[in-house]
Amino acid sequence: MGSCCSRGSSDSDDEANDDVKGDAQQCSPSGAVASISTSMPSALGTVLGRPMEDIKSTYNIGKELGRGQFGVTRLCTNKTTGERFACKTIAKRKLANKEDIEDVKREVQIMHHLTGQPSIVELKGAYEDKHSVHLVMELCAGGELFDRIIAKGHYTERAAASLLRTIVQIVHTCHSMGVIHRDLKPENFLLLSKEEDSPLKATDFGLSAFYKPGEEFKEIVGSAYYIAPEVLKRKYGPEADIWSIGVILYILLSGTPPFYAESENGIFNAILRGHMDFNCDPWPKISSQAKDVVKRMLNSDPKKRLTASQVLSHPWIKEDGEAPDTLLDNAVLNRLKQFKAMNQFKKVALRVIAGCLSEEEIMGLKEMFKGMDTDNSGTITLEELKQGLAKQGTKLSEYEVQQLMEAADADGNGTIDYDEFITATMHMNRMDREDHLYHAFQHFDKDNSGYITTEELDQALREYEMHDDRDIKEIISEVDADNDGRINYDEFVTMMRKGNPDPNPKKRRDMFV
Repeated sequence: MGSCCSRGSSDSDDEANDDVKGDAQQCSPSGAVASISTSMPSALGTVLGRPMEDIKSTYNIGKELGRGQFGVTRLCTNKTTGERFACKTIAKRKLANKEDIEDVKREVQIMHHLTGQPSIVELKGAYEDKHSVHLVMELCAGGELFDRIIAKGHYTERAAASLLRTIVQIVHTCHSMGVIHRDLKPENFLLLSKEEDSPLKATDFGLSAFYKPGEEFKEIVGSAYYIAPEVLKRKYGPEADIWSIGVILYILLSGTPPFYAESENGIFNAILRGHMDFNCDPWPKISSQAKDVVKRMLNSDPKKRLTASQVLSHPWIKEDGEAPDTLLDNAVLNRLKQFKAMNQFKKVALRVIAGCLSEEEIMGLKEMFKGMDTDNSGTITLEELKQGLAKQGTKLSEYEVQQLMEAADADGNGTIDYDEFITATMHMNRMDREDHLYHAFQHFDKDNSGYITTEELDQALREYEMHDDRDIKEIISEVDADNDGRINYDEFVTMMRKGNPDPNPKKRRDMFV
Protein backbone atom coordinates (compact mmCIF):
# COMPACT_ATOMS: atom_id res chain seq x y z
CA MET A 1 0.00 0.00 0.00
CA GLY A 2 2.33 2.71 -1.20
CA SER A 3 1.77 6.42 -1.53
CA CYS A 4 -0.35 7.49 -4.44
CA CYS A 5 -1.39 10.70 -6.09
CA SER A 6 0.54 13.91 -6.52
CA ARG A 7 2.92 15.48 -4.06
CA GLY A 8 2.30 19.18 -3.69
CA SER A 9 1.82 22.08 -1.34
CA SER A 10 -1.25 24.17 -0.65
CA ASP A 11 -1.71 27.63 -2.06
CA SER A 12 -1.00 28.99 1.40
CA ASP A 13 2.22 27.01 1.81
CA ASP A 14 4.22 29.46 -0.29
CA GLU A 15 5.25 31.53 2.72
CA ALA A 16 6.36 28.40 4.57
CA ASN A 17 8.68 27.53 1.73
CA ASP A 18 11.01 30.50 1.92
CA ASP A 19 14.40 29.51 0.54
CA VAL A 20 16.43 27.72 3.16
CA LYS A 21 19.37 29.92 4.03
CA GLY A 22 21.34 27.05 5.49
CA ASP A 23 23.92 26.98 8.23
CA ALA A 24 25.68 30.21 7.35
CA GLN A 25 26.52 31.24 10.91
CA GLN A 26 29.90 30.58 12.49
CA CYS A 27 28.75 28.57 15.48
CA SER A 28 31.55 26.21 16.44
CA PRO A 29 35.16 26.24 17.53
CA SER A 30 36.18 25.11 14.05
CA GLY A 31 34.30 28.03 12.52
CA ALA A 32 31.61 25.84 10.93
CA VAL A 33 28.37 24.21 11.99
CA ALA A 34 28.85 20.65 13.17
CA SER A 35 26.94 19.04 10.35
CA ILE A 36 29.24 20.65 7.78
CA SER A 37 32.87 19.62 7.59
CA THR A 38 35.55 22.24 7.02
CA SER A 39 36.90 20.42 3.98
CA MET A 40 33.71 20.45 1.94
CA PRO A 41 33.50 22.11 -1.47
CA SER A 42 31.89 25.53 -1.62
CA ALA A 43 29.26 24.52 -4.20
CA LEU A 44 25.72 24.95 -2.87
CA GLY A 45 23.19 22.14 -3.12
CA THR A 46 20.18 22.77 -5.35
CA VAL A 47 17.71 21.29 -2.81
CA LEU A 48 18.84 22.27 0.70
CA GLY A 49 20.62 25.38 -0.51
CA ARG A 50 23.74 24.90 1.60
CA PRO A 51 27.24 23.56 0.95
CA MET A 52 27.33 20.01 -0.38
CA GLU A 53 29.22 17.28 1.46
CA ASP A 54 29.97 13.58 1.19
CA ILE A 55 27.88 11.64 3.73
CA LYS A 56 30.27 8.69 3.36
CA SER A 57 33.00 10.69 5.06
CA THR A 58 30.95 10.46 8.29
CA TYR A 59 28.86 7.30 7.86
CA ASN A 60 29.21 3.78 6.50
CA ILE A 61 26.10 3.03 4.43
CA GLY A 62 24.77 -0.52 4.86
CA LYS A 63 21.84 -2.76 3.95
CA GLU A 64 18.50 -1.55 2.59
CA LEU A 65 15.73 -1.18 5.19
CA GLY A 66 12.90 0.09 3.02
CA ARG A 67 11.95 1.74 -0.24
CA GLY A 68 9.41 4.44 -1.18
CA GLN A 69 8.35 6.49 -4.18
CA PHE A 70 11.20 8.99 -3.85
CA GLY A 71 13.75 7.39 -1.57
CA VAL A 72 15.55 4.32 -0.30
CA THR A 73 16.25 3.89 3.42
CA ARG A 74 19.43 2.10 4.45
CA LEU A 75 21.22 1.28 7.65
CA CYS A 76 24.10 3.67 8.34
CA THR A 77 26.79 3.67 11.01
CA ASN A 78 28.73 6.63 12.35
CA LYS A 79 32.40 5.89 11.61
CA THR A 80 33.60 7.56 14.82
CA THR A 81 31.06 6.47 17.43
CA GLY A 82 29.72 3.24 15.92
CA GLU A 83 26.14 4.46 16.47
CA ARG A 84 23.60 3.04 14.04
CA PHE A 85 21.00 5.15 12.26
CA ALA A 86 18.63 4.95 9.30
CA CYS A 87 19.58 6.97 6.21
CA LYS A 88 16.83 7.94 3.76
CA THR A 89 18.42 8.77 0.40
CA ILE A 90 16.34 10.79 -2.06
CA ALA A 91 17.66 10.75 -5.64
CA LYS A 92 17.65 14.29 -7.03
CA ARG A 93 16.93 12.99 -10.55
CA LYS A 94 13.51 11.86 -9.26
CA LEU A 95 12.63 15.39 -8.18
CA ALA A 96 10.93 16.34 -11.40
CA ASN A 97 9.89 19.91 -10.64
CA LYS A 98 10.07 22.79 -8.17
CA GLU A 99 7.19 21.35 -6.12
CA ASP A 100 9.10 18.09 -5.55
CA ILE A 101 12.15 20.05 -4.38
CA GLU A 102 9.99 22.17 -2.06
CA ASP A 103 8.46 18.98 -0.61
CA VAL A 104 11.90 17.60 0.31
CA LYS A 105 12.96 20.95 1.72
CA ARG A 106 9.77 21.10 3.77
CA GLU A 107 10.21 17.50 4.98
CA VAL A 108 13.59 18.51 6.46
CA GLN A 109 12.08 21.65 8.01
CA ILE A 110 9.19 19.69 9.56
CA MET A 111 11.45 16.97 10.95
CA HIS A 112 13.68 19.62 12.54
CA HIS A 113 10.54 21.25 13.96
CA LEU A 114 9.23 18.00 15.48
CA THR A 115 12.63 16.81 16.73
CA GLY A 116 12.58 16.07 20.44
CA GLN A 117 9.04 14.71 20.52
CA PRO A 118 9.40 11.20 22.00
CA SER A 119 6.99 9.46 19.59
CA ILE A 120 8.37 10.97 16.38
CA VAL A 121 11.45 9.61 14.58
CA GLU A 122 14.27 12.08 15.22
CA LEU A 123 16.23 13.68 12.41
CA LYS A 124 19.95 13.57 13.23
CA GLY A 125 21.18 15.47 10.18
CA ALA A 126 20.46 16.35 6.54
CA TYR A 127 23.13 16.15 3.83
CA GLU A 128 23.25 16.85 0.12
CA ASP A 129 25.74 15.74 -2.52
CA LYS A 130 25.78 15.94 -6.31
CA HIS A 131 23.23 13.16 -6.80
CA SER A 132 21.12 12.85 -3.63
CA VAL A 133 19.72 14.30 -0.42
CA HIS A 134 20.36 12.13 2.65
CA LEU A 135 18.30 12.29 5.85
CA VAL A 136 20.03 10.55 8.77
CA MET A 137 17.41 9.51 11.32
CA GLU A 138 16.92 7.55 14.50
CA LEU A 139 16.96 3.80 13.77
CA CYS A 140 13.74 1.91 14.57
CA ALA A 141 14.91 -1.70 14.58
CA GLY A 142 11.43 -3.16 15.18
CA GLY A 143 10.23 -2.47 11.63
CA GLU A 144 6.85 -1.23 10.46
CA LEU A 145 3.61 -1.44 12.41
CA PHE A 146 2.13 -2.72 9.12
CA ASP A 147 4.26 -5.87 9.27
CA ARG A 148 3.22 -6.54 12.85
CA ILE A 149 -0.45 -6.16 11.91
CA ILE A 150 0.00 -8.62 9.02
CA ALA A 151 1.72 -11.10 11.36
CA LYS A 152 -1.07 -10.84 13.95
CA GLY A 153 -4.01 -10.83 11.51
CA HIS A 154 -5.87 -8.46 13.82
CA TYR A 155 -5.54 -7.15 17.37
CA THR A 156 -7.58 -7.77 20.51
CA GLU A 157 -9.77 -4.81 21.42
CA ARG A 158 -7.60 -3.99 24.44
CA ALA A 159 -4.40 -4.04 22.37
CA ALA A 160 -6.03 -2.05 19.55
CA ALA A 161 -7.27 0.60 22.01
CA SER A 162 -3.81 0.94 23.56
CA LEU A 163 -2.14 1.27 20.15
CA LEU A 164 -4.71 3.76 18.91
CA ARG A 165 -4.25 5.87 22.05
CA THR A 166 -0.54 6.20 21.22
CA ILE A 167 -1.20 7.00 17.55
CA VAL A 168 -3.79 9.69 18.36
CA GLN A 169 -1.46 11.32 20.89
CA ILE A 170 1.30 11.42 18.25
CA VAL A 171 -1.04 13.07 15.75
CA HIS A 172 -2.26 15.58 18.31
CA THR A 173 1.35 16.55 19.01
CA CYS A 174 1.87 17.20 15.28
CA HIS A 175 -1.33 19.23 15.05
CA SER A 176 -0.51 21.28 18.17
CA MET A 177 2.80 22.17 16.51
CA GLY A 178 1.10 23.27 13.30
CA VAL A 179 1.88 20.19 11.19
CA ILE A 180 -0.62 18.05 9.24
CA HIS A 181 0.88 14.65 8.29
CA ARG A 182 -1.33 13.82 5.24
CA ASP A 183 0.01 10.27 4.80
CA LEU A 184 -0.88 8.37 7.97
CA LYS A 185 -0.87 4.59 7.46
CA PRO A 186 0.57 1.60 9.38
CA GLU A 187 3.71 1.62 7.20
CA ASN A 188 4.56 5.09 8.54
CA PHE A 189 4.60 4.01 12.18
CA LEU A 190 7.81 2.26 13.18
CA LEU A 191 8.61 0.15 16.25
CA LEU A 192 11.74 1.14 18.13
CA SER A 193 12.60 -2.50 18.89
CA LYS A 194 11.39 -6.06 18.27
CA GLU A 195 9.87 -6.26 21.78
CA GLU A 196 6.11 -6.73 22.03
CA ASP A 197 5.73 -3.52 24.05
CA SER A 198 8.12 -1.50 21.86
CA PRO A 199 7.49 2.27 21.68
CA LEU A 200 5.88 3.46 18.45
CA LYS A 201 7.34 6.28 16.33
CA ALA A 202 5.77 8.25 13.48
CA THR A 203 7.89 8.75 10.37
CA ASP A 204 7.85 9.83 6.70
CA PHE A 205 6.85 13.49 6.67
CA GLY A 206 7.42 13.75 2.90
CA LEU A 207 3.80 14.74 2.24
CA SER A 208 3.36 16.76 5.45
CA ALA A 209 2.74 20.49 5.53
CA PHE A 210 2.72 23.37 7.97
CA TYR A 211 -0.76 24.73 8.54
CA LYS A 212 -2.52 27.49 10.44
CA PRO A 213 -5.93 27.08 12.15
CA GLY A 214 -8.72 27.38 9.57
CA GLU A 215 -6.40 26.83 6.61
CA GLU A 216 -7.66 24.54 3.82
CA PHE A 217 -5.66 22.37 1.42
CA LYS A 218 -6.65 21.44 -2.14
CA GLU A 219 -4.21 18.91 -3.56
CA ILE A 220 -4.90 15.19 -3.38
CA VAL A 221 -2.04 13.48 -1.54
CA GLY A 222 -1.72 10.34 0.54
CA SER A 223 -2.21 6.59 0.16
CA ALA A 224 -5.40 5.29 -1.42
CA TYR A 225 -6.93 3.23 1.41
CA TYR A 226 -6.38 5.98 3.99
CA ILE A 227 -7.46 9.12 2.11
CA ALA A 228 -10.36 11.06 3.64
CA PRO A 229 -13.38 11.92 1.45
CA GLU A 230 -12.78 15.67 1.84
CA VAL A 231 -9.26 15.21 0.44
CA LEU A 232 -10.80 13.71 -2.70
CA LYS A 233 -13.10 16.75 -2.79
CA ARG A 234 -10.01 19.00 -2.58
CA LYS A 235 -11.05 20.93 0.54
CA TYR A 236 -9.57 19.68 3.81
CA GLY A 237 -7.64 20.35 6.99
CA PRO A 238 -6.14 18.36 9.90
CA GLU A 239 -9.37 16.38 10.35
CA ALA A 240 -8.19 14.29 7.39
CA ASP A 241 -5.46 12.82 9.65
CA ILE A 242 -8.14 11.62 12.10
CA TRP A 243 -9.94 9.82 9.24
CA SER A 244 -6.71 8.03 8.33
CA ILE A 245 -6.31 6.88 11.95
CA GLY A 246 -9.91 5.64 11.86
CA VAL A 247 -9.00 3.48 8.86
CA ILE A 248 -6.00 2.14 10.80
CA LEU A 249 -8.28 1.24 13.74
CA TYR A 250 -10.70 -0.57 11.41
CA ILE A 251 -7.75 -2.60 10.07
CA LEU A 252 -6.41 -3.30 13.59
CA LEU A 253 -9.77 -4.76 14.61
CA SER A 254 -10.73 -6.63 11.44
CA GLY A 255 -7.55 -7.23 9.43
CA THR A 256 -9.03 -5.60 6.30
CA PRO A 257 -9.48 -1.97 5.14
CA PRO A 258 -12.99 -0.47 5.37
CA PHE A 259 -13.03 0.69 1.74
CA TYR A 260 -11.71 -1.84 -0.73
CA ALA A 261 -11.71 -2.22 -4.53
CA GLU A 262 -9.46 -3.65 -7.24
CA SER A 263 -8.39 -0.23 -8.54
CA GLU A 264 -7.45 3.12 -7.05
CA ASN A 265 -10.51 4.79 -8.56
CA GLY A 266 -12.67 2.01 -7.14
CA ILE A 267 -11.24 2.66 -3.67
CA PHE A 268 -11.91 6.40 -4.04
CA ASN A 269 -15.51 5.78 -5.08
CA ALA A 270 -16.01 3.48 -2.07
CA ILE A 271 -14.57 6.18 0.25
CA LEU A 272 -16.93 8.80 -1.21
CA ARG A 273 -19.93 6.44 -0.77
CA GLY A 274 -18.86 5.95 2.84
CA HIS A 275 -20.55 2.60 3.40
CA MET A 276 -18.80 0.32 5.91
CA ASP A 277 -19.60 -3.34 6.48
CA PHE A 278 -20.04 -4.23 10.15
CA ASN A 279 -21.87 -7.50 9.47
CA CYS A 280 -19.07 -9.74 8.23
CA ASP A 281 -16.70 -11.55 10.57
CA PRO A 282 -15.22 -10.45 13.02
CA TRP A 283 -17.48 -7.41 13.52
CA PRO A 284 -20.44 -9.26 15.17
CA LYS A 285 -18.03 -10.25 17.97
CA ILE A 286 -16.61 -6.72 18.42
CA SER A 287 -18.04 -4.49 21.15
CA SER A 288 -20.53 -1.74 20.36
CA GLN A 289 -18.19 0.84 21.93
CA ALA A 290 -15.34 -0.15 19.58
CA LYS A 291 -17.67 0.14 16.60
CA ASP A 292 -18.85 3.52 17.89
CA VAL A 293 -15.27 4.90 17.87
CA VAL A 294 -14.66 3.59 14.34
CA LYS A 295 -17.91 5.06 12.99
CA ARG A 296 -17.33 8.45 14.61
CA MET A 297 -13.73 8.67 13.37
CA LEU A 298 -14.88 7.69 9.88
CA ASN A 299 -17.71 10.22 9.73
CA SER A 300 -17.73 11.59 6.17
CA ASP A 301 -18.40 15.09 7.51
CA PRO A 302 -15.08 16.39 8.95
CA LYS A 303 -16.96 18.86 11.18
CA LYS A 304 -18.81 15.97 12.87
CA ARG A 305 -15.76 13.71 13.09
CA LEU A 306 -14.18 13.12 16.49
CA THR A 307 -11.20 15.34 17.35
CA ALA A 308 -8.01 13.87 18.84
CA SER A 309 -9.14 15.00 22.30
CA GLN A 310 -12.57 13.40 21.87
CA VAL A 311 -11.05 10.11 20.70
CA LEU A 312 -8.86 9.96 23.81
CA SER A 313 -11.85 10.74 26.03
CA HIS A 314 -14.00 7.99 24.51
CA PRO A 315 -14.90 5.22 27.03
CA TRP A 316 -13.44 2.50 24.77
CA ILE A 317 -10.09 4.29 24.45
CA LYS A 318 -9.63 5.55 28.01
CA GLU A 319 -6.94 3.69 29.93
CA ASP A 320 -8.53 1.67 32.75
CA GLY A 321 -11.75 3.58 32.16
CA GLU A 322 -10.13 6.90 33.09
CA ALA A 323 -8.93 9.72 30.90
CA PRO A 324 -5.36 10.68 31.85
CA ASP A 325 -5.06 13.89 33.89
CA THR A 326 -2.86 15.49 31.27
CA LEU A 327 -4.79 14.39 28.24
CA LEU A 328 -2.76 15.92 25.46
CA ASP A 329 0.78 17.18 25.10
CA ASN A 330 0.93 20.77 23.90
CA ALA A 331 4.53 21.23 22.86
CA VAL A 332 4.53 25.04 22.69
CA LEU A 333 2.91 25.44 26.12
CA ASN A 334 5.35 22.96 27.67
CA ARG A 335 8.33 24.78 26.17
CA LEU A 336 7.09 28.18 27.38
CA LYS A 337 6.65 26.77 30.90
CA GLN A 338 10.12 25.25 30.78
CA PHE A 339 11.59 28.56 29.64
CA LYS A 340 9.71 30.47 32.36
CA ALA A 341 11.46 28.40 35.06
CA MET A 342 15.00 29.15 33.82
CA ASN A 343 17.38 31.71 35.26
CA GLN A 344 18.36 34.76 33.21
CA PHE A 345 21.84 33.33 32.50
CA LYS A 346 20.38 30.32 30.69
CA LYS A 347 17.81 32.47 28.87
CA VAL A 348 20.55 34.69 27.42
CA ALA A 349 22.55 31.61 26.39
CA LEU A 350 19.47 30.25 24.62
CA ARG A 351 19.06 33.60 22.84
CA VAL A 352 22.62 33.26 21.52
CA ILE A 353 21.97 29.66 20.41
CA ALA A 354 18.68 30.67 18.75
CA GLY A 355 20.66 33.11 16.60
CA CYS A 356 22.85 30.19 15.55
CA LEU A 357 20.07 27.96 14.19
CA SER A 358 19.62 27.51 10.47
CA GLU A 359 16.47 28.57 8.65
CA GLU A 360 15.43 24.96 8.12
CA GLU A 361 15.68 24.26 11.87
CA ILE A 362 13.38 27.13 12.87
CA MET A 363 10.96 27.23 9.92
CA GLY A 364 8.26 25.45 11.94
CA LEU A 365 8.50 27.92 14.82
CA LYS A 366 8.52 30.76 12.30
CA GLU A 367 5.21 29.47 10.92
CA MET A 368 3.77 29.17 14.42
CA PHE A 369 4.84 32.73 15.21
CA LYS A 370 3.14 33.98 12.04
CA GLY A 371 0.02 32.00 12.98
CA MET A 372 -0.18 33.72 16.38
CA ASP A 373 0.76 37.18 15.07
CA THR A 374 -2.71 37.68 13.58
CA ASP A 375 -2.28 41.39 12.80
CA ASN A 376 1.13 40.81 11.13
CA SER A 377 2.74 43.42 13.38
CA GLY A 378 5.90 41.36 13.93
CA THR A 379 5.08 40.94 17.61
CA ILE A 380 2.69 38.77 19.65
CA THR A 381 0.50 40.57 22.17
CA LEU A 382 -0.98 39.05 25.34
CA GLU A 383 -4.33 38.58 23.60
CA GLU A 384 -2.71 36.98 20.53
CA LEU A 385 -0.77 34.55 22.76
CA LYS A 386 -3.98 33.67 24.61
CA GLN A 387 -5.89 33.12 21.36
CA GLY A 388 -3.01 31.18 19.77
CA LEU A 389 -2.77 28.74 22.68
CA ALA A 390 -6.57 28.40 22.79
CA LYS A 391 -6.61 27.39 19.10
CA GLN A 392 -4.21 24.60 20.01
CA GLY A 393 -6.75 23.33 22.54
CA THR A 394 -5.11 24.84 25.64
CA LYS A 395 -7.31 26.43 28.28
CA LEU A 396 -5.36 28.78 30.53
CA SER A 397 -6.38 31.43 33.03
CA GLU A 398 -5.57 35.09 32.35
CA TYR A 399 -2.92 34.90 35.08
CA GLU A 400 -1.22 31.82 33.55
CA VAL A 401 -1.04 33.44 30.10
CA GLN A 402 0.33 36.63 31.68
CA GLN A 403 3.05 34.61 33.42
CA LEU A 404 4.09 32.90 30.16
CA MET A 405 4.02 36.27 28.39
CA GLU A 406 6.32 37.86 30.94
CA ALA A 407 8.72 34.90 30.75
CA ALA A 408 9.11 35.08 26.96
CA ASP A 409 9.08 38.91 26.80
CA ALA A 410 12.79 39.29 27.58
CA ASP A 411 13.01 43.06 27.09
CA GLY A 412 9.81 43.71 29.07
CA ASN A 413 8.09 45.82 26.39
CA GLY A 414 4.76 43.99 26.73
CA THR A 415 4.99 41.95 23.50
CA ILE A 416 6.93 38.92 22.24
CA ASP A 417 9.01 39.59 19.16
CA TYR A 418 10.23 36.92 16.71
CA ASP A 419 13.64 36.38 18.36
CA GLU A 420 12.05 36.14 21.80
CA PHE A 421 9.52 33.57 20.54
CA ILE A 422 12.17 31.36 18.91
CA THR A 423 14.32 31.54 22.04
CA ALA A 424 11.46 30.55 24.35
CA THR A 425 9.97 27.78 22.21
CA MET A 426 12.90 26.03 20.53
CA HIS A 427 13.38 22.48 21.76
CA MET A 428 15.97 21.86 24.45
CA ASN A 429 17.65 19.18 22.32
CA ARG A 430 19.61 22.05 20.79
CA MET A 431 21.68 21.71 23.99
CA ASP A 432 23.05 18.45 22.62
CA ARG A 433 25.00 20.28 19.95
CA GLU A 434 28.53 20.92 21.15
CA ASP A 435 29.04 23.65 18.56
CA HIS A 436 25.98 25.58 19.81
CA LEU A 437 27.14 25.37 23.42
CA TYR A 438 30.71 26.40 22.61
CA HIS A 439 29.50 29.40 20.60
CA ALA A 440 27.23 30.51 23.47
CA PHE A 441 30.05 30.14 26.02
CA GLN A 442 32.36 32.23 23.83
CA HIS A 443 29.68 34.94 23.67
CA PHE A 444 29.90 35.37 27.45
CA ASP A 445 33.67 34.83 27.73
CA LYS A 446 34.61 38.17 26.15
CA ASP A 447 38.30 38.03 27.07
CA ASN A 448 38.73 34.37 25.97
CA SER A 449 40.07 33.44 29.40
CA GLY A 450 38.14 30.17 29.47
CA TYR A 451 35.91 31.48 32.27
CA ILE A 452 32.74 33.55 32.56
CA THR A 453 33.19 36.12 35.32
CA THR A 454 30.62 38.07 37.32
CA GLU A 455 31.40 41.18 35.24
CA GLU A 456 31.03 39.32 31.92
CA LEU A 457 27.67 37.82 32.92
CA ASP A 458 26.46 41.24 34.08
CA GLN A 459 27.51 42.75 30.72
CA ALA A 460 25.70 40.02 28.71
CA LEU A 461 22.46 40.37 30.69
CA ARG A 462 22.46 44.12 30.13
CA GLU A 463 23.24 43.64 26.43
CA TYR A 464 20.05 41.60 25.99
CA GLU A 465 18.00 43.78 28.37
CA MET A 466 17.47 40.74 30.56
CA HIS A 467 18.96 42.11 33.76
CA ASP A 468 16.64 41.65 36.71
CA ASP A 469 17.07 42.60 40.35
CA ARG A 470 18.74 39.30 41.19
CA ASP A 471 22.31 39.45 42.44
CA ILE A 472 24.73 38.29 39.71
CA LYS A 473 26.85 36.52 42.33
CA GLU A 474 23.81 34.47 43.33
CA ILE A 475 23.29 33.31 39.72
CA ILE A 476 27.00 32.47 39.40
CA SER A 477 26.98 30.47 42.67
CA GLU A 478 24.13 28.25 41.42
CA VAL A 479 26.28 27.10 38.51
CA ASP A 480 29.77 27.36 40.01
CA ALA A 481 30.37 23.75 41.09
CA ASP A 482 33.98 24.22 42.21
CA ASN A 483 33.18 27.47 44.08
CA ASP A 484 35.95 29.52 42.46
CA GLY A 485 33.62 32.45 41.75
CA ARG A 486 33.53 31.99 37.97
CA ILE A 487 32.06 29.60 35.39
CA ASN A 488 34.22 27.27 33.32
CA TYR A 489 33.01 25.53 30.15
CA ASP A 490 32.11 22.24 31.87
CA GLU A 491 30.01 24.07 34.47
CA PHE A 492 28.29 26.04 31.70
CA VAL A 493 27.48 22.86 29.72
CA THR A 494 26.12 21.17 32.86
CA MET A 495 23.77 24.11 33.46
CA MET A 496 22.57 24.14 29.87
CA ARG A 497 21.97 20.41 29.54
CA LYS A 498 20.29 19.92 32.87
CA GLY A 499 16.97 21.32 34.06
CA ASN A 500 16.84 24.37 36.26
CA PRO A 501 19.81 25.07 38.54
CA ASP A 502 19.91 22.70 41.49
CA PRO A 503 20.42 24.32 44.90
CA ASN A 504 23.16 21.73 45.46
CA PRO A 505 25.51 22.08 42.46
CA LYS A 506 27.87 19.32 43.65
CA LYS A 507 25.00 16.87 43.67
CA ARG A 508 23.86 18.12 40.26
CA ARG A 509 27.26 17.40 38.75
CA ASP A 510 27.22 13.87 40.17
CA MET A 511 23.88 13.29 38.47
CA PHE A 512 24.99 14.72 35.11
CA VAL A 513 24.36 12.32 32.26
